[in-house]
Amino acid sequence: MLLPICKYGNEVLRERATPVGFVDENIQKLAADMLDTMYAAKGVGLAAEQVGRTERLCVIDIPPDCEKEQYRERNAAISMPLVLINPEILSSEGEQRGDEGCLSFPGIGAKVTRAETVTVTYLDLQSQRQTITVSGLLARCVQHELDHLDGVVFIDKLSSVQKLTIASKLKKLAKENE
Repeated sequence: MLLPICKYGNEVLRERATPVGFVDENIQKLAADMLDTMYAAKGVGLAAEQVGRTERLCVIDIPPDCEKEQYRERNAAISMPLVLINPEILSSEGEQRGDEGCLSFPGIGAKVTRAETVTVTYLDLQSQRQTITVSGLLARCVQHELDHLDGVVFIDKLSSVQKLTIASKLKKLAKENE
């Protein structure tokens, strides 16, 4: 089932997610619906807040051809789609700067600096604890979605000058979605 995507201006995007107590059929259905919604919107990641929910859950699916070759090998063991329940970043290293957009900010994008590599722990759909280390675009996406779960949106990472360049678009989007 497709879920409506909350856009900038919706207060749920600033809420901190609540940890999932246990993985049941409701959480599994939410994850499946979020994946369907993400694919329909042509996105690569989606957090529960973006569909008006507050469970600490996000989904990611990076097509292999979208990842730079140097990271493709590092991330090869990670099966897509990735469903992260109660995810936490354990460590990060390096730095990368690249273009970022967001399904909650249609038509708005900017360069954002993030860690190049992150190690994250999470529960999978079978309630098993997993720990993975990812790099490149996948690492960027993990950090972006985990920010959502903490009520942080990508524009919070922008410099004042960057925010000025998109201010009118943000104002219009916020007004449409209050």
